Amino acid sequence: MQLSLLDIYNQMAGFARFIVYVLAAMSIWSLSIAIKKWWDFKKAQAETRKFAPEFSQFLEEDNLGEAVTLADKYKKSHVARVLGGALTEIRPLIQDGSVTVGDINSAERAVEREMLMTITDMKRGLGVLATVGATAPFVGLLGTTMGIVNAFAGMAASGAGGIAAISSGVSEALITTAFGLIVAIPAVWLFNYFQVKLDNLTAEMTYTSKEMIDYMIKNVSGTGEFGRSRFTREFNTTATSGSGPISQ
Repeated sequence: MQLSLLDIYNQMAGFARFIVYVLAAMSIWSLSIAIKKWWDFKKAQAETRKFAPEFSQFLEEDNLGEAVTLADKYKKSHVARVLGGALTEIRPLIQDGSVTVGDINSAERAVEREMLMTITDMKRGLGVLATVGATAPFVGLLGTTMGIVNAFAGMAASGAGGIAAISSGVSEALITTAFGLIVAIPAVWLFNYFQVKLDNLTAEMTYTSKEMIDYMIKNVSGTGEFGRSRFTREFNTTATSGSGPISQ
């Protein structure tokens, strides 16, 4: 006897159907988060490629006010959030003309705080993907276990033996495990994908924040020309050719 998925679903007991509903909810939840994270990361990288050269030019001209305004404009850019927030804190230190080594250390801590908050925000939701990927197979296995128990209990109650008597129940049981794997595999793949993307974005923030500190040091020494640094060149290059240390 051949059973379609609809036939199997119609013959499922209440507990097995409950497991299917739980897995369906987990799948929808994880996919909705994945779509949102993909869109957020895409927007962050797109805005960063626009933001970086303009920001660098304003710093070259010592126009800190416009640099902060530009960072506020690109709210989706992870780099803009880090540099703009940090620059807002350290701008008075630069403008008063008496920057010390302690002020440079304060600027580094400001950058680190902004980066920490930005990374924390970008990680939001990834825990759901990890949880779904790790638990969905076990949720399906729970349905399988109870389905097999019900199949053998039904066989004992009817007094019938043989594989034909339990085939329907076993099919019902195994379908929950298959459904659990269908939910878990994409969740694990998506979690790993976004984790790599997050590592790349973190590298961008670290790279550019170091350039910010270099700008301050060169500004104090009177020898800095931030606009000619690798910061501008790398982003201009990656925007056109896709090469360089800054990831796309």
